[in-house]
Amino acid sequence: MLLLQKEFPSLKSYVLPSYNIKYTNKGKNLRIKLFFSIPSVISAVKKERKTVNLLIEKEGLVGIISDNRFGVVSNKIPSVYITHQLQVLSGLTTFITSKIHQKIMKQFDECWVPDIEQEPNFSGKLGHLNKLNMNVKYLGLLSRFKNKNTAIKYDLLVLLSGPEPQRTLLETKLFFELKSYKGNVLFVRGTLLNSTKITKPTNFKIINYLLSEELEEVINQSELVLARSGYSTIMDLAVLGKKAFFIPTPGQFEQEYLASILSRKLIAPYATQKEFTIEHLKKLGEFTGFEVCKSDFNLDFFKLFEGK
Repeated sequence: MLLLQKEFPSLKSYVLPSYNIKYTNKGKNLRIKLFFSIPSVISAVKKERKTVNLLIEKEGLVGIISDNRFGVVSNKIPSVYITHQLQVLSGLTTFITSKIHQKIMKQFDECWVPDIEQEPNFSGKLGHLNKLNMNVKYLGLLSRFKNKNTAIKYDLLVLLSGPEPQRTLLETKLFFELKSYKGNVLFVRGTLLNSTKITKPTNFKIINYLLSEELEEVINQSELVLARSGYSTIMDLAVLGKKAFFIPTPGQFEQEYLASILSRKLIAPYATQKEFTIEHLKKLGEFTGFEVCKSDFNLDFFKLFEGK
């Protein structure tokens, strides 16, 4: 929320109730933790609905686009749900979690999937169902960035992101594993919090976070990007046509799946957080990297609901 407020300082913002989902030090325990978070999520969704109804009256809202917020919906105005997870991977419980998510999506007028409908696409079975029994529209790839022909300044860009404590665990791991890396490294920590003083090699530059313009510039200036295999990151790197190496967040089946399909397509290699070493970067020669893809979001929100 703080980052969005910094990114768009002129826009009015409201804080929605937190789902209070806690992440674990060990990925194998994540499903158990998420299960016990269900009552907190249900409570937050109820509060969301009340908040949304108040905002509709207070701000005169005419439409809603909900980015995976289950309770940000109303039958008073057009409501759209945006997600790339028509199926929610959760191991043995995938069927159940997918059905629950699909039931939530059906409360909205439309579901927008930020991907290409046909092959080749980037979300695979996450964003594509054999049978669609809901109003789904494919937006194409979404990214705030544009590919620019610029000189390479960094041999390696490390982009950290995601929930704690896994963000910090990966940060610690990468500082150790990359200490012998010979090229120029830009390390974007992905946090608004200042850390204790970090001892770093002379070829490392460390930044806590970057806003969109600066981030677009440094990704374009980087030969290789090392990052989590989150879907937004994948779309950004596809639009910018970069070479990448991915380390999925432990326990997040979605990120593990996305990294695996990119590896099978010989676009980008990956390694688990536990197994990653600097030696894994030698695999990059076997992979093509992303070809520059077009970001072609071109939907008129209001035309979609004319006459509603």
